[in-house]
Amino acid sequence: MKDNQILEVKELSVSFGDNEVVHNISYQLHTNEVLGIVGESGSGKSVSSLAVLGLLPKKISSINSGSILFEDVDLVELSSKSFQTIRGNKIAMIFQEPMSSLNPSMTCGKQLLEILLQHTHVSKKTAKQETIELFEKVKLPNPERVFKAYPHEISGGQKQRVMIAMAIACKPDILIADEPTTALDVTVQKDIISLLKELQAQTKMSIIFITHDLALISEIADRVLVMYKGQIVEQGLVASIFKNPQHNYTKALINSRPSLDSRLKVLPTIGDFLNETISNEVVSKEERQKNHETIYSKPPLLEVIDVEKEYMSKTNIFSKPEGFKAVNGVSFKLYEGETLGLVGESGCGKSTLGNAILQLDKATAGQIIYKGVDITKLSKADTRKLRKDIQIIFQDPYSSLNPRIPVGEAILEPMKVHQLYETDEARKEKVIDILNKVGLSEDHYNRYPHEFSGGQRQRIGIARTIALQPKLIVCDESVSALDISVQAQVLNLLNALKKDFDFTYIFISHDLAVVKYMSDQLLVMNQGEIEELDDADIIYKNPKKEYTKKLIHAIPKGL
Repeated sequence: MKDNQILEVKELSVSFGDNEVVHNISYQLHTNEVLGIVGESGSGKSVSSLAVLGLLPKKISSINSGSILFEDVDLVELSSKSFQTIRGNKIAMIFQEPMSSLNPSMTCGKQLLEILLQHTHVSKKTAKQETIELFEKVKLPNPERVFKAYPHEISGGQKQRVMIAMAIACKPDILIADEPTTALDVTVQKDIISLLKELQAQTKMSIIFITHDLALISEIADRVLVMYKGQIVEQGLVASIFKNPQHNYTKALINSRPSLDSRLKVLPTIGDFLNETISNEVVSKEERQKNHETIYSKPPLLEVIDVEKEYMSKTNIFSKPEGFKAVNGVSFKLYEGETLGLVGESGCGKSTLGNAILQLDKATAGQIIYKGVDITKLSKADTRKLRKDIQIIFQDPYSSLNPRIPVGEAILEPMKVHQLYETDEARKEKVIDILNKVGLSEDHYNRYPHEFSGGQRQRIGIARTIALQPKLIVCDESVSALDISVQAQVLNLLNALKKDFDFTYIFISHDLAVVKYMSDQLLVMNQGEIEELDDADIIYKNPKKEYTKKLIHAIPKGL
């Protein structure tokens, strides 16, 4: 092994049963280097990293060929017992989902204490002191409180910091970060990236940073390797990959993300790059202006007036309930054919506001006027009828689909409830038509949710929503969990359906690049209140409030 090389993966192939998912990959990791591994779900990036840590599921997977050399030891040959001295001690990992990686029944402090007591020879008192110091190092506010807190009592960004503290507790030589910022707000994501860079500069550890977002890689990595269908299709310095990508897949990853400078009519997808069918048609200022004149010349479809949503909470059994306003005095108008972007960090009240409009969680005060009627005062029967008109596309389509019902029936069911069409045959025909419209086929009708990819499940969620021919659709973080190119496909689909069916959207997201691309007007929320409301392009070019500037500044821009 070369002097500055800490890890070398040579011709590694991994299979699950008879299916080979990683094909003959080779790469090196150098001392004090951040190596980015980028690719979409199913590209093999996480599987190859789990192989490095010896964490591949024993009974269903196997390493077919190759070696993984760490300090001249081939990790492929190591026994489970020998791996225990390396895992966590020499090579550590931050997982994608901190909530499922942290033990919900143990305090955060105790979970880190356990690692220190197991891997180092320090007393309990010293271990506690070191835990507090580690929490300070990862910039957790009030480390003593976090030490005593359970995972559910801290925010998503704080949970991820606890995971980082656990990973660096034993001062590893290599840290593998697997999609550590995917579910986080852009501002929290920026903080986590800065934190990892700072820790790396202090400790000189090597980092493998895994993500599907190439723009994010540019903010942290020195070198990058691009994976596609289990192979490395390109690798090199970040600057050269960004400025001069060679493989069409890399070009697609860079360009599928909505641009912040111009608005393409159709976002390019990986298929477009591989088949060379890219359209560079841009929505001109004149077209956008003309469209807005048409939209805003009509009366509003929805009017939200001074809406509040207050929750009562008790700190303990004997205390008086305290009020917390998740939404506080929000007012805006929504017009037919418009897409209103609703953006802000977690906890700003955007989903609560969406739920109040949907009448899923009633507003405490204020009016919500839909087509001239205050829907907050409707009877249960009338609210049920309203459900047909105002629909939602959820963030996680898998948990909103019944795993025991074929997707065709799941789409047909609400049609039956709302008595659309005369017979089940007519409804089935309509379902097949809708499946085709969202890029699926008749063959998918009898399949179950688990048989589909994440992007396909999101299409099924959209199909079920549009089956009722609603007027207004609330898209609640409906593309945040998707790969970049699948996200591009779904955004294109939403825009095409809007055109075909005259939909009106409230598009909720913490990703300002996506919201700006989709929206006519943009509503920025912070701590339950409106910070800014204006044309999406105007807000992006000239944000008035510091909070909005912070959100825009946090968007990964690429090189």
